[in-house]
Amino acid sequence: MIRRDAASSLSPAVARLRRTRRLMTLLFASTTAACLVVLATVAIRIDAESRRSSLDHEAGSRAVGLSRAVWFDAGVLHLEPLREDELAQGAQVLAVLQAAPGESPSVRNVVPARSALPGQDRLDQVWRKVLDEQDTVLLSAPSSNGGRLRWAAAPVWDDDRIGAAVLAGTELARSERDQEVLVRWLALGCTALVCCATAVGHLLSGRAMRPALRGLGQQEQFLAEAAHELRTPLATLRLVVERGGSSDEALRLVDRLSRLVTGLLARARMEAGAQRAELVPLRLDQLVETTVEELPDHGRVTVRSEPVVVPGDPDLLAQAVRNLVENAQRHGSPAGSPVEVTVTPGLVMVRDHGAGVSPADRERVFARGVTGGPATALGTGTGLAIVRWVAELHHGTVHLTDAPGGGLIAELRLPTDPAYAASSSSSHEGSGTVGA
Repeated sequence: MIRRDAASSLSPAVARLRRTRRLMTLLFASTTAACLVVLATVAIRIDAESRRSSLDHEAGSRAVGLSRAVWFDAGVLHLEPLREDELAQGAQVLAVLQAAPGESPSVRNVVPARSALPGQDRLDQVWRKVLDEQDTVLLSAPSSNGGRLRWAAAPVWDDDRIGAAVLAGTELARSERDQEVLVRWLALGCTALVCCATAVGHLLSGRAMRPALRGLGQQEQFLAEAAHELRTPLATLRLVVERGGSSDEALRLVDRLSRLVTGLLARARMEAGAQRAELVPLRLDQLVETTVEELPDHGRVTVRSEPVVVPGDPDLLAQAVRNLVENAQRHGSPAGSPVEVTVTPGLVMVRDHGAGVSPADRERVFARGVTGGPATALGTGTGLAIVRWVAELHHGTVHLTDAPGGGLIAELRLPTDPAYAASSSSSHEGSGTVGA
């Protein structure tokens, strides 16, 4: 139970690093296994070819040697040397095929028994092949008793024609058993090597991850301490400003600084993987209306909305809407000009009546650190960058377009949640307006 609780409390970044470590171990083991399988396959094929060549050489040498030991004399085949020849005595299967021109071959001098030879059809095929090639032929053929042998047939010449052939056979079973033993040893060895490679890969990936885990822990600790150390003095500063009877502008600046710090810390923690966004179904129209009402200068902002449900993080979306509206108020609209906010399914549009932004700068304003004054309307340094980040976090987009009649429109597009659209429309009819 303790282990399960500890695993569930891991930060997303640590869990991601651990998944990466397991993936690296798996890739290391898979690569090693693939290489070993290729090498083992090559070794088995080379061994099989070598064994086949050895069997062919053994059977062919025996057949050729015995074919030279026998001879024809006036059409009579003399097989007496086979009784004393060491090649004949060491043969596993031995026979002599003899045939007159145009006839099927007859079998003579069979060792150890006729059942060790192939069937008559196969013997006829061997004989025809010897006649066609007029040289030693090699082939695999089963014996009549079911044994699997490798055969060599060498011709015996009677003057200018082939009158007989010496047939020597070598069993394949022994060679196949030896190869099976080799395959088992290779499989066992490859398995052991893959296990060792997996252990070594896991150890090496763990060591490689240690600096990242250490740095991640330090970063998470810094962000947690920064969040506490920054929020506490800001809260105290706000109390001091309120008690001192300072102007509303000072309170707005404190509130804006607090929201900015909160947004930056949230972004830093998410980008570092210390936390993840919780996307839940929410009423985008109500969130936008509430966010605008909380703005200090909301009287210059009009909101027209339709009931819209999107999956999102309410705090982050509120921050994005707030940044868009405040940016329009500060840089996009002359003094006293209204800012118009429209909420439709999957879209939040913020329009101002300022000088606008040149097409060449409309992507640059969303970069971090880009600032500008009222004449250029090039963002606030972090506000629009946060809006772009929030949009991407919600699988949406944000971009700027020209407004009809002058001004600029900032469009924040978000994927809607159709499952909740019907229920939301029944509880919210018509459009709402906030501000004058």
